[in-house]
Amino acid sequence: QVQLVESGGGLVQTGGSLRLSCAASGRTFSLNAMGWFRQAPGKEREFVAAIRWTDSSTFYADSVKGRFTISRDNAKNTVYVQMNSLKPEDTAVYYCAARYYGGSYRQMSEWDYWGQGTQVTVSS
Repeated sequence: QVQLVESGGGLVQTGGSLRLSCAASGRTFSLNAMGWFRQAPGKEREFVAAIRWTDSSTFYADSVKGRFTISRDNAKNTVYVQMNSLKPEDTAVYYCAARYYGGSYRQMSEWDYWGQGTQVTVSS
């Protein structure tokens, strides 16, 4: 089992920045990737970003490319997402996810573990 704990959410104005953190514990040695999804009210959960553990390759949704940066700290088993130039449409609950090997990073079904979520609210 792997446990994921997110932190760093909050309220920010349009154009502002936030950094989310996700600390993994438990059987982390077999993980292949970690990532972030988000879910806005009334919408489905959607892929935001992912980072592959083996080579630090990163993957982004088109909606956040150029504004969000995912990174990791291996020693701390922690993944971060730096969110800049935030927009009201970025408002959502952000979920950390972790997986072993699988298919598309963009599919929720390909992820094995989930955090409890952290709220990000961007005011206009």
